Amino acid sequence: MPTTPLPATIDHQASLDRLIVFFESISLAACQDLSGIYTEDACFKDPFNELRGLPAINQVFQHMFVQVHEPRFRITSSVLQGDTAFLVWDFLFTMKNFNAKPQCIRGATHIRFATDGRVSLHRDYWDAAEELYEKLPVLGSFMRFLKKQARK
Repeated sequence: MPTTPLPATIDHQASLDRLIVFFESISLAACQDLSGIYTEDACFKDPFNELRGLPAINQVFQHMFVQVHEPRFRITSSVLQGDTAFLVWDFLFTMKNFNAKPQCIRGATHIRFATDGRVSLHRDYWDAAEELYEKLPVLGSFMRFLKKQARK
């Protein structure tokens, strides 16, 4: 009785390694065309955006360079299981319109790779209130007040 071979399991370690290099060396030029990183219909979600498709994802990354100076990611750990990865990172930057002091946002990203090794799902997890809003003038003092009240 002939048997049908099982489909080969794709090793996404090379995909994850390539993605880490992309994030750790991110530049405006690299964000002009993300078609080598994301699929055409990839889903992207972070605390500010929920969108689908390469043009919209390109726009999010390009907008990052409008908002902040010298954005860069430092990947502190990663886990890969099958086509799914989880990255823990520090996002380092300086704000253009507020405090020129170096800033750091800590977060994590859930990634799912397509069969061709590109990202089909990108979901960021980070606390916008603690990591960003509390650092802004006026809003920051209000956010710290709310946090203090919630602890009572």
